[in-house]
Amino acid sequence: MKAALISLGSKSSSMTLEAMKKYFDAVDNINIKNVEVTLGTKGLSILYENNQLLKYDCMYAKGSFRYAPLLRSITTALYGTVYMPIKPNTFTIAHDKLLTHLALQYYNIPMPDTYIVSLRSAAKKILGKVKYPIILKFPHGTQGKGVMFADSFAAASSMLDAIETLKQPFLIQEYIETEGSDIRAIVIGDNVAAAMRRTAGGEEKRANIHAGGKGEPIVLDAYTKKIAVNTAKSIGAEICGVDILETAKGPAVIEANISPGLQGITSVTKIDVADKIAKYLYEKTKEFSERGKTTETSKMFADLGVSGAGKSEEQQIVTNLDFRSDRILLPKIITDLSKFDEKDEVVVKASKGKVSLEKY
Repeated sequence: MKAALISLGSKSSSMTLEAMKKYFDAVDNINIKNVEVTLGTKGLSILYENNQLLKYDCMYAKGSFRYAPLLRSITTALYGTVYMPIKPNTFTIAHDKLLTHLALQYYNIPMPDTYIVSLRSAAKKILGKVKYPIILKFPHGTQGKGVMFADSFAAASSMLDAIETLKQPFLIQEYIETEGSDIRAIVIGDNVAAAMRRTAGGEEKRANIHAGGKGEPIVLDAYTKKIAVNTAKSIGAEICGVDILETAKGPAVIEANISPGLQGITSVTKIDVADKIAKYLYEKTKEFSERGKTTETSKMFADLGVSGAGKSEEQQIVTNLDFRSDRILLPKIITDLSKFDEKDEVVVKASKGKVSLEKY
């Protein structure tokens, strides 16, 4: 099987690429910056370094919010023909905190109270009734960038002056005191592959490792694991980093990241997360490939007028017999349905106008 990793070539992507090479027959490293999507009356084409993108069994696409439209275009064009762990619309949802929080709300994922505003007048009204401190966030940004902390109405109001010049919606979010710590969980499929507690250093409020935070390995309880997995599912990602606050009311999700860094959590937990991702991609690709073969076989059965193909009960077809000299050669469909192979011993019963075979 052949796989492609589409990314910006970060250290985490390089780790994943090397791990994928252990499972797949071939893995291509594709830089998203060199990919072009062409639309026109002649159809759609995807070019990489001016050549037609090759066909793959697995495609793992990831990158920053700046490339979200391109990532969505590529995956939309190829969705259904190749296994992808991230749905096309996820690149839009996950790279926009507004849409992410709306997805969390829709799936009843616990999160801090959050207000989405775009006008200064509306923001002022909210700032006048919330409890301080609060967090202000821009819709886009990773590794804690675009997150501001305000401990009073005056501080928040002064921040509005800078935010207003950008003329874009933003979030005002309840600040939950956790002594500068949060949880980063890496979700792969229906499981949490690794988790660590991150603690901010000094006066820093962000616990991100990239912002100087320190990490320690932890084992999540069943409920927190469920919250992490459901968060990934809510945005349509099978591989996802989920940031969680430990509150008096239980876990509260503050962010989902479909391109999570792997160095920090691998170093802290001593778990080879890249290998777990690669193994998962390989296993899911095999499942996807087998489903494709089943679909093709079912279509062939349908074209031949065979109903219920693939089920365990006896099937019936109408066909002409193929003779080789004076011997009957059964159609391949019979082989597919019976699951016989050359090592099996069978009992053959025959009478005029009737033949039956059963495994001995």
